[in-house]
Amino acid sequence: MINEENQAVDGIEQNPLRWLILAGVWLIYFSFGLTVAAMAPLVPAICSDLEISYGAMGAVLGAWPFVYILSALPCGMLLDRIGPRKALFVAAAIMALSGFLRSFSDTYLIMILAVAVFGLGGPLISIGAPKLIAFLFEGRDRGLAMGIYITGPGVGAVVALSITNSFLLPIFDYSWRSVIGAYALFTISSGCIWLLLSSNQLGHLVESTMQAASTGPIGETFRNLASIRSVQIVLAMSVGIFFFNHGLNNWLPEIIRSKGLSFAEAGYWAAIPTTVSIMSALLIPRLATAERRMLVMGLLIVCAGGATILLHTAPGLQLAFGLCLQGLARGAMMTVALLMLVEIPNVGPKRAGTAGGLFFTAAEIGGVTGPLVIGLLHDLSGGFSISLTMLSFICFLLLVLLFLLQKAMKNDLSQ
Repeated sequence: MINEENQAVDGIEQNPLRWLILAGVWLIYFSFGLTVAAMAPLVPAICSDLEISYGAMGAVLGAWPFVYILSALPCGMLLDRIGPRKALFVAAAIMALSGFLRSFSDTYLIMILAVAVFGLGGPLISIGAPKLIAFLFEGRDRGLAMGIYITGPGVGAVVALSITNSFLLPIFDYSWRSVIGAYALFTISSGCIWLLLSSNQLGHLVESTMQAASTGPIGETFRNLASIRSVQIVLAMSVGIFFFNHGLNNWLPEIIRSKGLSFAEAGYWAAIPTTVSIMSALLIPRLATAERRMLVMGLLIVCAGGATILLHTAPGLQLAFGLCLQGLARGAMMTVALLMLVEIPNVGPKRAGTAGGLFFTAAEIGGVTGPLVIGLLHDLSGGFSISLTMLSFICFLLLVLLFLLQKAMKNDLSQ
């Protein structure tokens, strides 16, 4: 029985259809990024329509990560038990529901609840995709596959930031509700396409094999993972990474617009780091082999810190370089951190879903607080300079944690 299971797994890792399944995962994650980024260029219109402040809008933007925190662990357990195929479709349906509810929101409270619904589906994708990829791919192919799928939200964000104000709003007579509704329709369509792409022999084999491989009491698995020092440090790093990523992703168009640019111009500038992040996500994880992973992560954190400094500058070459640095960091920091987590001793692909639940539960603490804190600091100070300085300090703390992680992983390997 064990030999048959091993042969099945070996067959999966050599099957070319795994790249087709990866394409389906990418499409779902593209919709994830599209839905998240669609709010940023519409912030002024939504604030005006609902008559809310930027601080209140920060709470709206942080509503789904808050729910995400509460649902990530149950979603991780669910994925380890039932497999990713049905779960990813359910995730797409929930994201689409969130989008449709946003388009009908006419009060501040309803908008918060509509955005919060997204947090119920998000973990199924964020946790399910790495688990599936860790199962389908090994070695350098795993890094490449992780890099490919992580470009999904980046491309989705580029599309949202580039066409929302300049193309879709004019088409829909400047109705932000219609634009969000259109994005929701695309998201549910991507879920249907995922079902078609994964409806083959390999897709069903992956489902059954992953379910059979998930064994052991869930509570004990969580306790074992949470007790590993290296896991604890990666979780702490994930908070800072998501604080940086979510904070800047949600407020970047407004940070740039505050420099005197129009809505459309700010959208184009904000698309620079997203475009760079796509290349970063494709190249850097593949280069971040086990022996170079710490160095690569350190350089990414330095890029993030440099970006927070250069974002203080006026539109020009310095700002463009800073946005490129942000894109490098944004495109690969999370992926490299996940690779570190999955390859920690006693984690591995079998526990990737549960470990992913822990990772994203911790990470979305930063995802919630990042947009909220930046919005509040803007209301208090009238600008974004204090927020950018705070992000620089967070990058410094990430370097300290990386140093501690290097020592902890050496200890784990020696035991």
